Amino acid sequence: MTAFPFEIAATDGAARTGVLKTARGDIRTPAFMPVGTAATVKALTVDQVASTGADIILGNTYHLMLRPGAERVARLGGLHRFMRWEKPILTDSGGFQVMSLSKIAKVTEEAVAFQSHIDGSRHIMTPERSIEIQAEHLGSDIVMQLDQCVAWPAEAPAAEAAMQLSARWGARSKAAFGDRPAQALFGIQQGSTFKALRQESADRLVETGFDGYALGGLAVGEGHAAMCDVLDYAPAMLPVDRPRYLMGVGKPIDLVEAVARGVDMFDCVLPTRSGRHGQAWTWEGSVNLKNARFAEDDTPLDPTSDCPASSQYSKAYLHHLVKSEEILSQVLLSWHNIAFFQALTAAMRAAISEGRFTAFIKDFRDRQTR
Repeated sequence: MTAFPFEIAATDGAARTGVLKTARGDIRTPAFMPVGTAATVKALTVDQVASTGADIILGNTYHLMLRPGAERVARLGGLHRFMRWEKPILTDSGGFQVMSLSKIAKVTEEAVAFQSHIDGSRHIMTPERSIEIQAEHLGSDIVMQLDQCVAWPAEAPAAEAAMQLSARWGARSKAAFGDRPAQALFGIQQGSTFKALRQESADRLVETGFDGYALGGLAVGEGHAAMCDVLDYAPAMLPVDRPRYLMGVGKPIDLVEAVARGVDMFDCVLPTRSGRHGQAWTWEGSVNLKNARFAEDDTPLDPTSDCPASSQYSKAYLHHLVKSEEILSQVLLSWHNIAFFQALTAAMRAAISEGRFTAFIKDFRDRQTR
């Protein structure tokens, strides 16, 4: 019995559209989750994020446990109340940031010990502690198991060891999570780009039993083509009746290609990171607003968009804000980019429902590469 029902409304090839029904609201899939690393989607209010059509956002366990502290968030009513977001929240396990951001990290069978990148303080993260932080202190709706993600490129022995450890930590995460009918627990498939390891990981995750399944260990430098090669087989290894979440992805073309291969959920810092650096994502590809050719361009980024940042400000004005290093440029471009990613997933949902996803993919590829 799974915590949240997942209803697949339509399929078109391997692509599917549906709804993951949570206690705090429905998540329409394919879904893109804006990243709220430190209890904020950078540069935006929660009202702006909600206005783009986002059904769910992501919070970061590693950052929140270090600052302001998981127990403090709990005392203040949990993450939803703390940041004033009433819809669902998925929290990652903290494992990826522990490996990539901490000053020193040592992995053992029991836990990962690390030093904070902020102040050098020492911490221990076990699967049980990760579950405690996410499920109890932060109160997230979707909780991720603790896993080990190897860097790219990975040799087979290292990828296998990390996969095996992640599988064991997944079982411990499941035991610590217990029975929480108002929350869901997702397992994470590992195995880098090795098909046999991906299959073994999937088999072990299914044996443990999770409410949803993530594809980890991608978007770590392997490149778009290699990622697509893995996605040609990895999603199909996971249960067809549960949501599949591709972690840390990605560019718009990455999302479209992954949906075509059976993925349902995504998260990435790209929309807001791009927005803070003068880049906008559009149906015709990316736009660099630093470019002088926009200095007298009186057209908006997307006149058809419901997002004010997309339709009510000219490229000339956005160019001026970027060149002047005005904070408003970061707000407007982040808002536009989040709105575009939500419009993209909405367009994919419609195309799948109407049986025209193959044509949608071809048109999107053509427009993005002109």
